[in-house]
Amino acid sequence: MDIKNDTNLSGRFIFIFVLMIVLIAGSFFGGVVVGSEQRSIDRVNELENKEEEKPMMVDFSPFWKTWTALEENHIRSSEVSAQDRVWHAIKGLTRAYNDPNTVFMPPKESEDFETEISGRFEGVGMEIGERDGIITIIAPLQGTPADKAGVESGDRITEIDGEPTKGMTVDQAVRLIRGEKGTEVILNIFRESEGESLDIPIIRGVIDIPTVDTTMRDDGIFVISLFNFAGQSVSKFQAAMVEFRTSGADKLILDLRNNPGGYLQASVEVASYFLPAGEVILKEKFSDGRDVKVYRSKGNSGNYKAPEMVVLINQGSASASEIVAGALSDHGVATTVGARTFGKGSVQEVIRITSDTSLKVTIAEWLTPNGNSFEGEGIGPEVEVEITREDFEEGVDPQLDRAIEILLGN
Repeated sequence: MDIKNDTNLSGRFIFIFVLMIVLIAGSFFGGVVVGSEQRSIDRVNELENKEEEKPMMVDFSPFWKTWTALEENHIRSSEVSAQDRVWHAIKGLTRAYNDPNTVFMPPKESEDFETEISGRFEGVGMEIGERDGIITIIAPLQGTPADKAGVESGDRITEIDGEPTKGMTVDQAVRLIRGEKGTEVILNIFRESEGESLDIPIIRGVIDIPTVDTTMRDDGIFVISLFNFAGQSVSKFQAAMVEFRTSGADKLILDLRNNPGGYLQASVEVASYFLPAGEVILKEKFSDGRDVKVYRSKGNSGNYKAPEMVVLINQGSASASEIVAGALSDHGVATTVGARTFGKGSVQEVIRITSDTSLKVTIAEWLTPNGNSFEGEGIGPEVEVEITREDFEEGVDPQLDRAIEILLGN
């Protein structure tokens, strides 16, 4: 996760998420803009200053009547603290926006979130999101317990250790799935391609997130597999590009399949290796009517000529992966091959509400250079290639094979 070492974002960390949560200790990265402490304080003060204006327009008497009725009549009223009621009330407020990416985090969840974006994790190693109201696996991370257990992108989680996920938020699912290494969690999943439910037991472990893998093929094609846009991805991708340039190859496959995303800045850096300086990589459209913000290529390759190139994508490619694939496709420097991407094209900002709670709120959506939104819809490949369960079990990869055919002119 490139953690925004640049100073041009004024101390704000930017990273990507669907609320796509990586189940390694909790959440992964996800279209989130983490404001500096000063920014957070300013935002809280701004809301407080409006307190005299907005509540005057709302009748809160039903809320307080419900509060009192529950306190006086519910059989477990004494077991629920007043503060917990407040936290849950705020969670209910966020759900009114019908946006799974906008969530309120009470003290423990807020602490977990800050810990989980810092580096090493324990859990199962996959990212989940909400699709059509159902908890869905976006992608398992390569080599993690989830990957080894056989979970797949697109699997729908119906139960977690026997508890139904119907009506469950992504955050609630994350808390049930994550846990200490060596412990077991059983996921009941529905796999559409097989038309049946499966119980998949997974032993949690320590997750070391893979970043980059390179292969120089005998046919002269160089393959870079980028597994995430995380802390070390930019420096490791730079090393991979040096390896590619010195290999003598002029044909490149960039494999972004099952890459759930990472930091926004990392996606800009990666795309900048293939686009001249100044070319648009993505646009950021805000809901409050502000001008669209444009992110442009830094021209990381200088005058280096872009290679003949294919980008592999699938339903596990999300957010940062979609930014790169969309930019290279729109500019015509690469052909996209595979399956439609997940469709995470929104930005979340973390706002400090109290000293130990925070709100993650959607503030903008991303557009490709041509102005196309991919939130919820994903990006369709220029060349669609299906990969079946049988292909996987037999160790064949028709998507990669088609990419090779395109580059070799077959």
